[in-house]
Amino acid sequence: MRRRRLLLTAAGIAVAGLVLVSAPWLWTEVAAAGHEYDVADAPVADVVIVLGTEVAADRQRPGDRLTGRLDAAAELVRAGRVRAVLVSGDGGGASGDEPTVMTDYLAGLGVDRRQVVSDRYGLDTYDSCVRARDVYGVTSALIVTQDYHLSRAVALCRHVGLATEGVTAGCPGCSAGLLAEKAVRDYFACGKAAWDAVRDRPPAVQSPADPSVREALRAT
Repeated sequence: MRRRRLLLTAAGIAVAGLVLVSAPWLWTEVAAAGHEYDVADAPVADVVIVLGTEVAADRQRPGDRLTGRLDAAAELVRAGRVRAVLVSGDGGGASGDEPTVMTDYLAGLGVDRRQVVSDRYGLDTYDSCVRARDVYGVTSALIVTQDYHLSRAVALCRHVGLATEGVTAGCPGCSAGLLAEKAVRDYFACGKAAWDAVRDRPPAVQSPADPSVREALRAT
C-alpha cells in the first residue's frame, strides 16, 4: 500500500508538472483559435507583418524558413490582400541583416520597395508585435510565419492590442526533422511568451514613432 501511495503521488506530481509546463502553450492555442489561415483564405488587411529568422550562409539570401514567409507575403501582395509589408527582424543578427535580406528578396519577387517597411529591431516575436503597435502605429495586421510558430505569434500580437490574423507560410527545403525540432523549441518558448505578456515587458529597443507604414500605405 505504501508503494502504491508513493506511485500515485509521483504520478500526481508528474501530471501537475505537465499541466504547469503546458499552460503557456495552451494559452497560445486558445488565443489564436479562429485566427489562423492559409494564404489562399487570408482576410484582407492593410499590413502584413513578416517575422524574421535566419538568412542563408551567404548572408545575402533568406534561409528556407524565411523564404517561405516572404513567398507567402508576396503572394498576399499580388492577390491584393495587403498593401504594405512590415519586415521585422534582427538587423544585426548572427546570421546577417534579416530585414535588408527580406526587403531585397521581396523586391526580387516584384514587390514595390515603397510597400516594404523595415524594422531592424524586431529582435523576437514579442518585440515585433509591440514595436509594430508603438513605433509604426499598426492597429491591425496579418502576420506570416510557419505553422509551428503561428499560434504564439498571433497570441502575442493580439495580447498587446493588435487585431491580428495569422497566415501559415510554407517551408521549402525544410526537413521533417527540422520542423519537429522547431515545434519542440516553440512549445517551450511559449513559457517566455506568457511571461513577457503577463509583465507587459517593454521591447529591447525603444524607438520614436515612425510614419513609414502610413507612408507606404499612401504610396499604394
